[in-house]
Amino acid sequence: MMHDAAAESRKVRILVAKPGLDGHDRGAKVVARALRDAGFEVIYTGLHQTPEMIANAAVQEDVDGVGLSIMSGAHNTLFPAVLDALKAKGAKDVIVFGGGIIPESDLEKLKSAGVKGVFTPGTTLESIIGWVKDNIRPHA
Repeated sequence: MMHDAAAESRKVRILVAKPGLDGHDRGAKVVARALRDAGFEVIYTGLHQTPEMIANAAVQEDVDGVGLSIMSGAHNTLFPAVLDALKAKGAKDVIVFGGGIIPESDLEKLKSAGVKGVFTPGTTLESIIGWVKDNIRPHA
């Protein structure tokens, strides 16, 4: 397999976003800081982002992955809405992952919608970092 030298030399860029009306951003900030400390480029959008705002930021920032944090229970609506917004902007190669208060019974539904990684409460920062290292590559 040939490697693209330009892509290899570029750091993986991750957008961390809080979609919806959920006002709890401590977890998102902790994950964003941990990813930055692990050597990734991280852009944090802040609270109350619509799926369209997140997709716009992902395209503008040329990110490789989008990490969503949802505590409000709206993940079944908001995660797929972000995927649809990314697709609509032609950014279907962006890997979407997320975490928050997500019941076990919703994990399969989210994965079949296209969410590549889902992290529930109690997931260690090390395992999230490891997952990002294993699953997200810089695109050229």
